[in-house]
Amino acid sequence: YKKENYTIRMAKTRRPVSPHVTIYSFPICAISSITTRVTGCVLSFGAAGVGLVEIFGGNGAALSLMQHIGSGGLGGVGFLGAGAIVAGAKFSVAFPFAYHYLGGLRHLVWDGKPEMLTNVEVEKASYALFGGSLLLGSLAAVL
Repeated sequence: YKKENYTIRMAKTRRPVSPHVTIYSFPICAISSITTRVTGCVLSFGAAGVGLVEIFGGNGAALSLMQHIGSGGLGGVGFLGAGAIVAGAKFSVAFPFAYHYLGGLRHLVWDGKPEMLTNVEVEKASYALFGGSLLLGSLAAVL
């Protein structure tokens, strides 16, 4: 019995198998928590990448790379394409930074005012966090 796989064992019991987690709709609070963790990892890998460029490219290599991308000096890409790449690059840095920073501020507020930790307030704060981060990331992308 123990050497059979899970599906065969459950088929023998003639009971329905629990559905997989992917069929459930995650609440916004869970999505917000996961996004905070993901943006933290993205920022960490981004910082490590900049550090590696600086280590292997020499003094000032990371700054030169960022200036090159920021100026739109991407060979073989048309003017509109270069602008989209620059805006995308800026947004890909600004959104995780804004989201993670604002998420940290949200937790500082909750630490000081635990009475705000109600289901309704946490859901509102999660929507506000996504909206504020999208707004700040978009503004940074067009500047």
